[in-house]
Amino acid sequence: MKKNILTVGASLVAVVLVVVAIGAVKGGQISAMIEAGESFVPPPIGVSTAEASSDSWESATTAVGSAVAVQAVTVAAEVPGSVRSIRFESGDEVARGDVLVVLDASIERAQLASARAQVTLSEATLERSERLRGAGATAQADLDVARAQRAQAVASASGLRATIGKKTIRAPFAGRLGIREVELGQILQPGEAIATLQRLDPIFVDFNVPERSIAGLSEGQRIRAESDGFPNVAFEGAIETIDPRVDERTRNVRVRARVPNEGERLRPGMFLDVSIVRPERRNVVIVPNTAVLYAPYGDSIYLVEDGESGTLVARQVFVRTGERRGDFVEIEDGVDAGQTVVSTGAFKLQNGVTITVDNGTAPPAAEVAPTPENR
Repeated sequence: MKKNILTVGASLVAVVLVVVAIGAVKGGQISAMIEAGESFVPPPIGVSTAEASSDSWESATTAVGSAVAVQAVTVAAEVPGSVRSIRFESGDEVARGDVLVVLDASIERAQLASARAQVTLSEATLERSERLRGAGATAQADLDVARAQRAQAVASASGLRATIGKKTIRAPFAGRLGIREVELGQILQPGEAIATLQRLDPIFVDFNVPERSIAGLSEGQRIRAESDGFPNVAFEGAIETIDPRVDERTRNVRVRARVPNEGERLRPGMFLDVSIVRPERRNVVIVPNTAVLYAPYGDSIYLVEDGESGTLVARQVFVRTGERRGDFVEIEDGVDAGQTVVSTGAFKLQNGVTITVDNGTAPPAAEVAPTPENR
């Protein structure tokens, strides 16, 4: 019995010693891991940099506009009739008064011949009534009836001439026709479209500006319009009309500019980016667009500053951005000219992290007016 108790006690002591040994080993490992974590320094993050620079920009207010034809109409028939002749093709340029469509007027011409005969008869009757009235052989009422019949015959003939004239449909002004919408033999009804006609040179550019910009607007002020359809092409024009009324819903003012449109490159309905140019220039601080991190809570930029032991660190600063031109954005507050900013790789950073600069793999240099090759 005593021997069994000694055996169990020895086993317990052995187990305790094993547990203590394992705990010592694990404790040493955990301590080593903690020390390693405390002493761990993350490797520097590679970025490319650029210098915030000062530039002189032309003062301008930007807006979104649309091209509008100076003159535009849908050419349509005024009277019913069958299409007898078509004198144009889709897209033709026409002069004012050019014949576009001729409708059948055979019935009206026959009616006009009858009306002319009636005019001749009524004139003869009136002449005879005047002679008889002069001789006192007829009553004044008979003369009045003869005069009324002549006037009625003349009016009937004039109405038929007008109807025949409307059977020949002409261009109301010089311009370019749209797609033809009639065919030979088609029966046209009054108001039915034949084709659109638009004068495209010059062309209007309509856009809206906020009411706070009214003070800087004036008739004759220069504007510049750009279209995605013609990259790197600026269409210059001048403000022609400023609407005297401010829209109560949007608090915007409608402005119309006249723009020369040589070659008719701008077409009605085109979307345009409009810049209202002012004569003065202003000094701005600019950085590449890629340097700005845009976020709902505020836009920010990482500045490159000296850290400990000759290292470089990134410090996040919030900025207020302004106008954008080409690859650059204006910084109204937060960055001064001459400071170095992270231009690419900013999305990988946190405030205060160590960085390394590698501008050898940076993207092409930013430009205010880039002209990339279209491939």
